[in-house]
Amino acid sequence: MIGSGIFSLPVVLGQLGAISLLGWIVAAAGAYTLAIILGRLSKALPESGGTYAYTKTAFGDLPAFLVAWGYWLSNCSTNAAIALAFTGYLSVFFPVLESSLFGFGLTALGAVWSLTALNCYSIRSSGNLQVITTALKILPLLIVALGGLFFLDWSHFQPMNLSGESDFQALTTASVLCFFAFMGIEAATIPAENIKNPKRNIPKGTLIGVSLVVFLYLFSTFSLFGVLSPAELASSLAPLSDAGTLIFGKSSSYIIALGACISTFGALNAWILIQGQISYAMAKDGLLPQKLAQKNRFGIPGNGLIFSSVLVSLVLIFNFSESFGNIYSFMIRLTTVTSLFFYLFAALAFGYFCTRRRFGFSINPKSVILTLLGLLFSIWLFVGSGMEAILWGMGGIALGLPVYFWSKKQNRA
Repeated sequence: MIGSGIFSLPVVLGQLGAISLLGWIVAAAGAYTLAIILGRLSKALPESGGTYAYTKTAFGDLPAFLVAWGYWLSNCSTNAAIALAFTGYLSVFFPVLESSLFGFGLTALGAVWSLTALNCYSIRSSGNLQVITTALKILPLLIVALGGLFFLDWSHFQPMNLSGESDFQALTTASVLCFFAFMGIEAATIPAENIKNPKRNIPKGTLIGVSLVVFLYLFSTFSLFGVLSPAELASSLAPLSDAGTLIFGKSSSYIIALGACISTFGALNAWILIQGQISYAMAKDGLLPQKLAQKNRFGIPGNGLIFSSVLVSLVLIFNFSESFGNIYSFMIRLTTVTSLFFYLFAALAFGYFCTRRRFGFSINPKSVILTLLGLLFSIWLFVGSGMEAILWGMGGIALGLPVYFWSKKQNRA
């Protein structure tokens, strides 16, 4: 979860004002609800693919395909956004990246393809990199969060709403953007076949992870808003680094930027692993071309990884003409739209299994409340993502239909 979101989202949230802090709280409540649902489903059905597998069991191939296809597309958009954030913080060390569109783009593409190569070689090596980057990424967040408490300027929190829209609309927009930073709550459910004791470790890891991340996000964002003005946030490429400079002096900005680079690089590594696992799960079930299910000599679905990274590269290339803030904001909204199907159908599958009393689930007040909260939260964020992102997202999902029917036909033949 801790990837580019907390390091780059303040650039976008600064345009909305301090009401964004309430957006974090709403997004956190929704993320925790979905984490509970996903944890219970993974305990009952510890299969690779996460919600894809649950949807397939509950509702059949086509709904499962659309869920996984949308999630796969969201991975491509997510990885493009994270690669941009990584390059943005790298510009602290290499200022030429700020003025060179070609250099900026080439660096982002280089990050994508170096990690694609690693994940094609070894899942264990990818996992080891994740452990290291997770440990190191938390340090800059805590440094700014703690140091910022001594440099708070309360005038930065007024007025609460700078968006020019109603408080409800601003809160909705903030919640959509903030929820992007929680995407990853489902990550442990997807490579379930590669996890030891998945019935115990997936639910436990998911809930502990969400709890820790909620604390870090709220604490660090509050300090960041107190140190930098909304205008400074909105114009920054590396907000945590800029805040560190004001708190600790120029030299600290390099330490914080390094931590942000490590964090975004690690997050990109994890999401590249996930994009290969999703395409593998679909291809293995005959819902994508079988070549994407083929494993290389290291036992890894390399074709799916490479094809997915090609899509990521295309997303990056087609958006390089836009400003950083505009690209990042749009990719967040597009990612949210396409991935919300993943969370929406998790809640639907959970409710379905409860009503049918399957896999040990049953109808009771707690299961009804969980189902309704998961559904309403997902639908609210979907609507709040904006018409442009909805149209692009739905169009992208609709493009999957010919692929689905072609794959089914090929497998019957």
